[in-house]
Amino acid sequence: MSVPDKKIGDVLLKVENISLSFGGVKALTDISFEIREQEVLAIIGPNGAGKSSMLNCINGFYHPQQGTITYRGEKRKQMRPHQAATQGIARTFQNIALFKGMSTLDNIMTGRLLKMKAGLFTSAIYKGPAEREQIEHREFCERIIDFLEIEAIRKVPVGRLPYGLQKRVELARALAAEPTLLLLDEPMAGMNLEEKQDMCRFILDVNDEFGTTICLIEHDMGVVMDISDRVVVLDYGRKICDGVPEDVKNNQAVIDAYLGVQH
Repeated sequence: MSVPDKKIGDVLLKVENISLSFGGVKALTDISFEIREQEVLAIIGPNGAGKSSMLNCINGFYHPQQGTITYRGEKRKQMRPHQAATQGIARTFQNIALFKGMSTLDNIMTGRLLKMKAGLFTSAIYKGPAEREQIEHREFCERIIDFLEIEAIRKVPVGRLPYGLQKRVELARALAAEPTLLLLDEPMAGMNLEEKQDMCRFILDVNDEFGTTICLIEHDMGVVMDISDRVVVLDYGRKICDGVPEDVKNNQAVIDAYLGVQH
């Protein structure tokens, strides 16, 4: 399923010695790795390994006590989620975070809010620049709808949709922000085999056609080995392996972590 002869670019984001604690509980300890342009990087590990905490540090939901994150050459210790979004980092969540009473199209349109330039006054009048801008953003969202093959549900309230389609709508909303780096937190959790195959295809298409760099958390090792260029493995908040899928699959520390060997 991997894209053949894909060219991986320079380092887009660099995590250096990140440590995160909640009171006396250490969620992450001295984590370092890189995400390169146009690659698909998977972060894996047993439950409680610190995977979601790592994504939360990258896009500003959590602020690590130690370490730095360098994004596009800019080193930072802390960032707010809205700053990350304006700089091209989009995110989906482990638990679906959609507006259940709104239609598919309207949910996706919310992903365009940071791209809208019309002020409060012109938006209130609506005619003129605000109307033209609204039409342009709607057309962009319609293209994403076509790309993800969800035309049939564009007007359906997302609360009525099955779980797999809600996950696809959440992906569409993230893509509406035109991200440079897309963070996916368990995008295939709770899906059946057919839904997983569809989501894998769309993730690879986004990476290939848009050149979007993707960092994802996933528990299905078959999926990870099929679509990832590199894999970072966490266990008990520490990095235990970082490499190409084949090397990670055969690493004894990774095997031990998944088999529950005593530490």
